[in-house]
Amino acid sequence: MIKLFLILLSLATAILAHSSDIYKIGDGSNTLLVIGGIHGNEPGAYFASSVLAQHYKIKEGSVWVLPNTNKNSIMRFKRGLNGDMNRKFNKINKNDKDYKVVTKIKQLIKSKNVNLVLNLHDGHGYYRHRWKNHLFNQKAWGQSLIIDQEKIDKNIKFNELKNIALKISKQINKNLNKNHHVFYVKNTKTKQKNKQMRLSLTFFAIKNNKPAFAVETSKNITDLTLKVQYQLKAIEEFMKIMNIKFSRDFDLNNYKNIKDIINNYQIVTINKNIQLELNGIKKKINYMPLKRKGNQFSFSHPLGGVIKIKNRYNLYIGNKKITTLQPQIFNIKQNNKNIVIIADGKSMNVEIGSSINIKKSFMVKTKNRVNVIGFKDKNRINESGLLIYKKRLIKKYSIDKKGLKYRIELYEKRKFLGMIVVNFI
Repeated sequence: MIKLFLILLSLATAILAHSSDIYKIGDGSNTLLVIGGIHGNEPGAYFASSVLAQHYKIKEGSVWVLPNTNKNSIMRFKRGLNGDMNRKFNKINKNDKDYKVVTKIKQLIKSKNVNLVLNLHDGHGYYRHRWKNHLFNQKAWGQSLIIDQEKIDKNIKFNELKNIALKISKQINKNLNKNHHVFYVKNTKTKQKNKQMRLSLTFFAIKNNKPAFAVETSKNITDLTLKVQYQLKAIEEFMKIMNIKFSRDFDLNNYKNIKDIINNYQIVTINKNIQLELNGIKKKINYMPLKRKGNQFSFSHPLGGVIKIKNRYNLYIGNKKITTLQPQIFNIKQNNKNIVIIADGKSMNVEIGSSINIKKSFMVKTKNRVNVIGFKDKNRINESGLLIYKKRLIKKYSIDKKGLKYRIELYEKRKFLGMIVVNFI
């Protein structure tokens, strides 16, 4: 089994933008830098930072967010495919595969705009000042705010690290799901006692006179929604300390609101001519028209990513594999012209690479060859100009689990022009 994994891993190549994509919210000079996903097996951290990146507005000050810091490790749910990224901030070799990401983060930390740094994690157990049992003890990391030392240079804003952490933990602890989820402050006393932590992101920040904290929810809390909720509460308390004014488009105390956001996988655009809604999509889609190589995937979700294994494309949101695309290889011709579709008797101009809602029937009017996946007529190889009703479509060819979404594929000779998805409502 291990040998098989290593073979697959050697064949796998991640596609898409670099993992250190940054979201900058607000334009004030008082800036909080939030880093999520430095460890790929800590989903509370990267899902919380992705919610922060998309669902918060900053009215005063600014927040910079890196939700998908260690993308390949996140998709494979491994702490670090190239070793522990959080032990590479003191020194890193230029040949290290994490070099570009770590260097970019170090530059961001040292930026004159950044006033405070948060590194988000999920840690094992529940931190306590004294040993209670194997889960609740002073060696655990979960449910804690981590500081490297009590304070830094007095001339630096937010220099009282211990006092800030104590104040924030007190606020979080006012509203816990369970009493044992209480947050404590853990001082690693890095300079004096912790050689490993001297290699970490937060200690790099401290050495550069930047206040830095780690927020650790517990890996023993298996409810992802709850961990994200705790992380966001901590982040909000730090924003209040920094006098960053913010709003959000959901209720942080409403568990269902947060769960719905986490489970909204949003949209992926492929080669600028295919758009797929990932919510409710089938686990596997066959014969997806793609190029032999160089396919471009653009996700609306901050945690979107792709792993190619042999000739299959696995699409991920964070560590969650959403679907697999089995390609059919075509040459692609970009076509920016809209296509006329008669939707329920009404003529509409529809953009290639988009979707359209249909109640009963549709007809595609174009000179190009049209292939409606799921429609079969042995006498036709081109469905252009044909009125098609939902009842004539074979449900197993839909791209969603409910059997409501179908592909209209457009071709010019042997070249693929693009796709339109019809969604029956």
